[in-house]
Amino acid sequence: MDELYKIRAFMDVVENGSFSAAARQHDVSVSSIARRIAALEDELGVRLVNRNTRQVSITDTGTHFYRRVREAVRELESAKVEASSYQESVKGVLRVSIRISVGALILPELERFLDRYPGLKIDVSLTDERVDLLQNNIDVAVWVGRLADSELVAKRLSPGRRILCGSPDYIARYGAPQHPTDLTQHKCLAFKSKDYDGIWRFIKEGENWEIPAEGPFYSSSGLALSSAALSGMGLVVLQHYMVEKELKAGRLMPLLMDYDVILTSADSGVYAVYPHSRHLSLKARAFIDFLLECFRAIQNEALPDLADCKPGVEVELSAP
Repeated sequence: MDELYKIRAFMDVVENGSFSAAARQHDVSVSSIARRIAALEDELGVRLVNRNTRQVSITDTGTHFYRRVREAVRELESAKVEASSYQESVKGVLRVSIRISVGALILPELERFLDRYPGLKIDVSLTDERVDLLQNNIDVAVWVGRLADSELVAKRLSPGRRILCGSPDYIARYGAPQHPTDLTQHKCLAFKSKDYDGIWRFIKEGENWEIPAEGPFYSSSGLALSSAALSGMGLVVLQHYMVEKELKAGRLMPLLMDYDVILTSADSGVYAVYPHSRHLSLKARAFIDFLLECFRAIQNEALPDLADCKPGVEVELSAP
């Protein structure tokens, strides 16, 4: 009997909580799962599972064994899927969920992506909600901020650096701030949500300034704040990827660039996220590579001092 099948059967019982659930997962009989685990126990010379007519419990030895083999089995299965995927072409339907503010950057570039892969169709959902990827059959999501979830893997696209900026018209009327304290005399367009307190924090050479963002307009939408700034309504702090095109075109002007700007202690990086249990298909891998390409272009061309913020770091998100 294949050793991997025996170990996989044991893992399925641990993860599903019963022999019957593990059997249903693979459309085999309960006795088949039981035989595999019994053979594994005979081979190891230890009991991994306690059985009775009503329930299954994992022994201490079984718990330790599960923790040791879990990642090894997942890595092996991932390697097998990855190897076989290279024999495929990038085709079919790719389902992605993208945060609305990031969508403003990505959507105009999708024609270029689809031109590369004529056999591919893409189903895009724009939402700021972190939907359940497995339940909604999402291949890749683009979210802002990290999260604790052991079933997800994230690849960083952007560190989430923020830029203070304003329109040339606003600056012509009110002047450009030379120091964070000057902002108390300006109209500030503030982002409002449960993780943001309306304070703009500036840091330079170990010194900190906290400036209340007071102005005529605030919103929980970065796109709304960007539009307000473009219209000359006030100054705004936004993530650099949101203002890249406006900065290059001169429709917005960067301000106080020798200061770091922080609005919240929460992580504001941009991540491509996919389910751990759904190993990365070739079409999903191609899309993530495309996302990395888009964000690298922004960081290397729009603002040269962002070039050292390297995207592409991959982390498995672990529950605390």
